[in-house]
Amino acid sequence: MVQGRGWEGAVLRLLRAKDFSLTVTDAEDVTADYRRVRFTDGGMLAATGVHPTMWVRLWFDNAGRPHQRAYTLVDPDPAAGTFGLEFALHEGCASDWARAAKPGDTIEATVQGTGFEEPSPTPSHLFAVGDPASLPALNSLLDALGSAPATIWFEGTLDGLPCRAEPGRHEVREVPRRDSGAALVERVRTDLPELLRATGNPYVWIACDTATTRTLSAFVRKELGVPRQRTHALGYWRAG
Repeated sequence: MVQGRGWEGAVLRLLRAKDFSLTVTDAEDVTADYRRVRFTDGGMLAATGVHPTMWVRLWFDNAGRPHQRAYTLVDPDPAAGTFGLEFALHEGCASDWARAAKPGDTIEATVQGTGFEEPSPTPSHLFAVGDPASLPALNSLLDALGSAPATIWFEGTLDGLPCRAEPGRHEVREVPRRDSGAALVERVRTDLPELLRATGNPYVWIACDTATTRTLSAFVRKELGVPRQRTHALGYWRAG
């Protein structure tokens, strides 16, 4: 258990965040660098409800200091009080915890700040930019938007990862990560303008590293003129 949560925890308490204790029920390696952990929710879903792309903050011990990271719920089941989380593994205390997680382990979680507003009118086409860290949220979005076709720029490779894109309805364009995300930015800048011109009610969703997300969000809103209510952009991690 993390002892205290510093200024972040204090701010969340002021914002009336809800705290829960999660218990690991199962863990599996999807690939060598991607791990899925299942939990019982400690009453969380009954208290908060569920919506697409819903996420929680987990609290990890980082050499005696609290460290929080946000993760999107995977297949939440309010009736059973269970859900999964998926971890794109790298260096750091969150990945270290996930690698070692086993049934019976517990971890503290906070719910605050998550939300989802379904685009209106319903998108005629989804344009999404993501990577392994945001894959669970992307999957949840694809589920929520149902029959809408999608074009997805994915930084990295989907080989072995649990992507819910459906051939024939969702097109995935894999882009290797190079130059701190510059290759992804260039590919989207090249591809997206023409695609948008052919779409009546687009929705643009961007969720990758913070700097890349910021750059692409500014491009979509300022240069391409996509209204703010037809876009969603959130940095999922910071490049070291």
